[in-house]
Amino acid sequence: MNEPIYAVARDLGVSVINSPGEEQVNMLIDAVNRLLLHDFDRLVAILYRVDVDELKLKQLLKERADEDAARIIVMLLIERQEQKIRTRQKFSNPPEDPGDDERW
Repeated sequence: MNEPIYAVARDLGVSVINSPGEEQVNMLIDAVNRLLLHDFDRLVAILYRVDVDELKLKQLLKERADEDAARIIVMLLIERQEQKIRTRQKFSNPPEDPGDDERW
């Protein structure tokens, strides 16, 4: 299961189920391109809600001006969702029993 892609798809309101991996990414890129052209405020709200690093986004868009902006945005959205998943997994595991010596 590609949880980060599904999370981004959910945020963008796109269904990517039953599509191969690269096709899923392309569907997300298409959705971001539509938002860039027709609903920029919604895209900004999604980026804010997902907590994409604004400075990183601006820097990448500047450095890679010849690349598709939607692809860069999708890659940052996926990266951020991966970070969130790792953080959730890290903190959802119960702490190990420190043993009697470490208890108060």
